[in-house]
Amino acid sequence: MMTKTSNITASLMVGIALLMMSGFANAQQVKIGYVNFAQLLAESPQATSAMEVLQEEFAPRQREVVALQAELKEKQEQIQRDVDVMGPEERRNAENELRRDERELNRQQQEFTEDVNLRRNEALRKLQGELLREVQTYATQQGFDLVVAEGVVYASDAIDITAQVLAGLKAAFGAESGS
Repeated sequence: MMTKTSNITASLMVGIALLMMSGFANAQQVKIGYVNFAQLLAESPQATSAMEVLQEEFAPRQREVVALQAELKEKQEQIQRDVDVMGPEERRNAENELRRDERELNRQQQEFTEDVNLRRNEALRKLQGELLREVQTYATQQGFDLVVAEGVVYASDAIDITAQVLAGLKAAFGAESGS
């Protein structure tokens, strides 16, 4: 009885092994690639251009904030220099005005920071969409079945397509700039 069960189990295992081997033999080769999105974000001309546009857009407001900071510093220094010759009321008024100016500066700095962050996030979303489309275009043209990005423990240089995608981004940027 024991040998009959052993023979059935052994036959079953051999059959499963043969099925698995024939399945692997008939399976198609899967083409997998890896792309480093952080590198694309750092090195693509689209990213550089987006940052330049943001800097140009916010440069006037940044200059205003810097000028207000300089004015406030000058007022503080003026009050410190003149504190001995000011009367109590004049001193109190100057300090109140200084506090109002500080609050206004803080408000403008906060608004500026929020606006910059909002626009940067919008630009980043748009840029990520462009990068993703370029990766998909390259993967489709080259016959990739799977392209992975972040969260990969290890990726061989042989499957890293970052440089090729970056070249495509540069070519697309050149075509956009040239026309």
